[in-house]
Amino acid sequence: MESLDAFNEPRLSPSGQLAPGAYADAWAHIKNMPLRSGIWSEVTTSPYNEDARHYRDQSASNSGGGAGHSAGRIAALATDPTHQGVVYAGAAGGGVFRSTDDGRTWTPIADRLPALSVGALTVAPDGSLWLATGEATTASDNYLGSGVYRLADPVTGTFSESDKVGGTELDSSSIHTLTLDKAAGYVFAASSHGVFRRPLSAGQSTAWTKVLAPCAGVGISGVSCGVDSHYADIANDIAVQPGSDGTKLLANVAWRSGAAYNGFYYSTDAGTTWKRANPTGAINPAEIGNAAFAYAADGSKLYVSMESPKLLNKSSGSGVYSVLAGVYVSQSGNASGSFKQIATSSSLSTTGSAMKIKEIGTGYQPGSQSWYDQVIAVDPSDPNHVYLGLEEMFESRDGGATWKAIGRYWNFGMPCFSYDPAQNSCDGDVMHSDQHALAFSQWKGSTPQVFVGNDGGAYARTTTQTTAGWRNLNESGTLRNLQYYSVRAGKMTDGSGEAVWGGLQDNGVSLLAPKGASYQGQQLNPAGEMVSPFGGDGGDQLVNPDNGCQTVGEYVDLALQITNNCGYTASDDGSEDVITDIAPGDPGARFIAPFSADETDPNGLWVAGGQYVWGNTKTWNSTSGADWTKLYDLGAGHSASAVASRGHVTWAAWCGPCSKVDGTFGRGIATNYGGTWHQVNLPAAFPNRYISGLAIDPSDASGKTVYAVINGFSRHWNEGPGAGYGHVWKTADGGTTWTDTSGDPAATDSFPDAPANAALVTKNGALVVATDLGVFTSTSAGHWARLGTNLPTSPAVYLSPSPDGSQVYVATHGRGIWKTPTP
Repeated sequence: MESLDAFNEPRLSPSGQLAPGAYADAWAHIKNMPLRSGIWSEVTTSPYNEDARHYRDQSASNSGGGAGHSAGRIAALATDPTHQGVVYAGAAGGGVFRSTDDGRTWTPIADRLPALSVGALTVAPDGSLWLATGEATTASDNYLGSGVYRLADPVTGTFSESDKVGGTELDSSSIHTLTLDKAAGYVFAASSHGVFRRPLSAGQSTAWTKVLAPCAGVGISGVSCGVDSHYADIANDIAVQPGSDGTKLLANVAWRSGAAYNGFYYSTDAGTTWKRANPTGAINPAEIGNAAFAYAADGSKLYVSMESPKLLNKSSGSGVYSVLAGVYVSQSGNASGSFKQIATSSSLSTTGSAMKIKEIGTGYQPGSQSWYDQVIAVDPSDPNHVYLGLEEMFESRDGGATWKAIGRYWNFGMPCFSYDPAQNSCDGDVMHSDQHALAFSQWKGSTPQVFVGNDGGAYARTTTQTTAGWRNLNESGTLRNLQYYSVRAGKMTDGSGEAVWGGLQDNGVSLLAPKGASYQGQQLNPAGEMVSPFGGDGGDQLVNPDNGCQTVGEYVDLALQITNNCGYTASDDGSEDVITDIAPGDPGARFIAPFSADETDPNGLWVAGGQYVWGNTKTWNSTSGADWTKLYDLGAGHSASAVASRGHVTWAAWCGPCSKVDGTFGRGIATNYGGTWHQVNLPAAFPNRYISGLAIDPSDASGKTVYAVINGFSRHWNEGPGAGYGHVWKTADGGTTWTDTSGDPAATDSFPDAPANAALVTKNGALVVATDLGVFTSTSAGHWARLGTNLPTSPAVYLSPSPDGSQVYVATHGRGIWKTPTP
């Protein structure tokens, strides 16, 4: 929940919501901007092995847990019923990938769309692939979409903007489910703004029509809302009951934290009119939250997995370890039941789960994140064969009477587990955590399979399989959808090239060392793979540019850890400590908190920011959090959002409160320029939005010339008509005065009105800024160009130079790490 806030606050502050149209307007502007030459090349093309044997520090690594090769979060899956071996995977922030060999290798097919955040995929009866953008899960890093697209020949083609279906009705929304109702002749979209419908046979430009939005009185009247507009009419799922000639529909419209409109809604006329269901039996209508539906193929049974807002709201600090209300079945397939409860968190924990309290600890029982990871599906050939995805994957072959955990969270803590590989007897029923997508193949002449998408990529097994084990579909390294928060690089001391490090969403910290590289006599990468020395979520990153094996990685909340040997454990069991905790223990750090080295004295001063600005002069000789010193108190309730230091002149931007929900949004900048720490007096014209990046101009040795970049959409999209526009501001006098360098909004070469995430001034003096919609560079004051070609439109969130400054690295949140020659 904290990570969700950390993502939303920069983009939604101070208003707490975003009006439709902002995304489309920014993209239209970008397409007309001038282009500065240069080609982006993909860096992270190697397989990512999170179980690499010699990166098993027992206090910091998840290696050995059983996830194996990983990719980024997969939010949607679909199989082509008429083309053997064709599978489509929708990445959280990386677009669509196609496999024509049963998931062994993958090719991106949507890199040039304006939004690469995927919510849903489905193959139509005519063989076309429908893509709904805007990721469905309410996670820490969900990006809104640009509508729905239809690719007529997905087996050989690639998506383009001309494939868009409908108008702007679904822009700037997330789409949870896309359901094709062939019998009734409609396609339905369950979105963050309600349920939409359009005829399947309609022309491509035919608009979507909103058919269900209880708060807005669309499709049904007399329903109280109970929340503000930002959380209103969220449709989580929609399903067509088989055997009803496409007329019977069931939708879950609910906000995960609870709202008066939460409920099940059904239609008997293909979505023209709706009624609110009154579930009987085990489901309590007052407890309905985010839910997922699955009908048996013959319509005889309806399975429901459901999160409880009541449990979610009392879970914090209360000893409540799961927010799962339960799993239920309506034996008649009727939306009103009667429902029978067939699973609870407690019962699922006894089915071979790794999430028992005695094994994983409090706070992580099955369904603890069912507001985020929840999916359910029924084997098309057997109405009693059910798959349930929560943090783990579960299976029932008897309609829910009994369950088995077939995809555990990890092996740690299990009786079978040992850090000594020779003593580890765990089976192969383990995969990456947090399940989001399920799909079935039914190709002629082959055994049906179930495909699973989660925070670590995709896995598969046959539906008839009762033995342990999964086929890992990430092993080739071609499902390249890793979600980075950061990137840094350093030279290998053996002269073999550069080590590239990056922090990842739920996939630790990755290390890409050159194949054959060695350090202190140890071969680091004999298999040519990326490895994961640090586990969990990976945040900001710091690397010694002269020694790529020296790095500081962040878990979350400024939990800093240092290694001086690339995190390499010489033993097989990782018993030696090669990673050391050096967290300063800040009370108010952001979920992904900023830290950096002084640009002119990287081995003499590090700075970090939470409630306090911290300094560290021991740097690579640090051994504990005590090596950090408080330099300045940003103020109670304030948290650093960006830091930069050059010549020991340090700047720190902060927010606090960081969202309107918390109170009156606040932001500011502090610095020690001039010799003493103080708050900068920002002018009235400076936007009241989240300051996400700072860059000190290296041509000014005094440290008084600084660029600040602003997140979120501006003008009427956020702050109201007439409000400040700029995303890039500059001071040349230590913060006394500030100038908007974004340019004239009406000019084609102005900076786009898109969330800006990071800034870098290159060794050549060029200012480069990363945004949710690409990377841009200033050609002169107030004039901007798109930087380079070939970069997918996955959000660009972090910039750093190569060790010699000849290249610029960018971390994207969904398509890995890329680089281009320095402008």
